[in-house]
Amino acid sequence: MMRNEGSPSLAARSRGWFLRALILTVLLAVGALALWTWFTLSWSYSDGERAGVLQKFSRKGWICKTHEGEVAQYVVAGVSPQIWQFSVRNDAVAAQLDKEVGHRVQLHYTEHRGVPSSCFAETSYFVDKITEEPDAGQSPPAAPAAPAVSRPAAPAMAAPPEAATPPSAAKPAGAPP
Repeated sequence: MMRNEGSPSLAARSRGWFLRALILTVLLAVGALALWTWFTLSWSYSDGERAGVLQKFSRKGWICKTHEGEVAQYVVAGVSPQIWQFSVRNDAVAAQLDKEVGHRVQLHYTEHRGVPSSCFAETSYFVDKITEEPDAGQSPPAAPAAPAVSRPAAPAMAAPPEAATPPSAAKPAGAPP
């Protein structure tokens, strides 16, 4: 029985096929994830405007640093505001927002649903434009003052008889009664 030393054994050939299939599967998964990430970041689900008082704006994250903020939206004076959280990807917009903390602003945003990682942002709302509102710098609407309650005047009380005597008729101290 002659053995051909140049040809690989069946086990070696199947191991090579398995390794190639594994590498191809991993590359396809990474490619699909990259394509999905690109799609979710470039296509927006919705866009719009939100206005309110910029309460908080910070840059945070362990590895991926993102700009995150909160806007307090006051619907009715005296009622606690609705807090809207957002993210910023543009450094120029982030620098603008950093100067507006505590002021009333109007923000344009796009919503990107399904982004596979929080490395891009913690929220699905990405602010891309800021407009300072004309009444910037003013505090949020204050609670309305309580209405004045009208009460009927209390009737005048009669003075005790000794207090009603005129001072000229008062007797000096130590005088007999």
